[in-house]
Amino acid sequence: MNDLANSPAIQPQRQRKPDWIRVKAPTSKGYGETRNLMRELGLNTVCEEAACPNIGECWTKKHATVMILGDVCTRACAFCNVKTGMPRAVDPLEPMNVATAAAKLGLTHIVITSVDRDDLPDGGAGHFVKVIKALRETTPDTTIEILTPDFRNKMEAAVEAIVDAGPDVYNHNLETVPRLYPTIRPGARYYASLRLLEQVKRHNPHIFTKSGIMLGLGEQRLEVHQVMDDMRSAQIDFLTMGQYLQPTPKHAKVMEFVTPKAFDAFGSIARAKGFLQVAATPLTRSSYHAGDDFRQMRAAREAQLAKAASKA
Repeated sequence: MNDLANSPAIQPQRQRKPDWIRVKAPTSKGYGETRNLMRELGLNTVCEEAACPNIGECWTKKHATVMILGDVCTRACAFCNVKTGMPRAVDPLEPMNVATAAAKLGLTHIVITSVDRDDLPDGGAGHFVKVIKALRETTPDTTIEILTPDFRNKMEAAVEAIVDAGPDVYNHNLETVPRLYPTIRPGARYYASLRLLEQVKRHNPHIFTKSGIMLGLGEQRLEVHQVMDDMRSAQIDFLTMGQYLQPTPKHAKVMEFVTPKAFDAFGSIARAKGFLQVAATPLTRSSYHAGDDFRQMRAAREAQLAKAASKA
């Protein structure tokens, strides 16, 4: 991550992906079955809408990240491949369909995300609550991880309602360093996102919180370190870091393909700063291996609490 990458005069052409970021096209039976179930239930997935490179691996294992509240977002972030515009009405059957999908897929851990819905009075928070309740009733042993938008101008009430519904993990991604927000995440504010995650912990100190950033957008190393410190100040438990990939030529360019070795170094620094769990690889995404990571994070907290108790 050199400083030259931040110069407006240097705008690299769309680069060929290095070997470490390439994945095979999905062809497995499990992939097809997962796709057919999503179609049957009328559910959207961030796996498809955001063109996730891990879709083949995850869907083969019948792990899908459901994207609720439609497939049209009211924001237009420079990194995101989800459609932008005026969304349709919220589907009242969606919470039960999500729960049905979790049951049919046999999920022990599910990740629920959404588009931004600035058009709704509560930003869509009430729909998250309905989905969580439907899952608790239908698959009570499934642990639930949610990845929410920032609920601009509606944050406190939205966060309290969702946290009270009892998800196991509350995720909200910071996405990038503060300096790049005006161009990469223009509809959001860095410190508002931090405050959201702080609010989650204030309302329920026991809930696991999670956030992630993309690398390769022109950020500098010290800026990434500062984001880690900001996250720890907000008591965030789990940090994910992955390589940004340009979805289309219209989106923000890849300024650098960060090497696996550099990701390992960032991961080591993050662990030293006190995160319970860190996932830092080029292909890491918010929900990639989320179930395994959740179990490891829960075990790390239990070990931490046991150690503290033994010293008391």
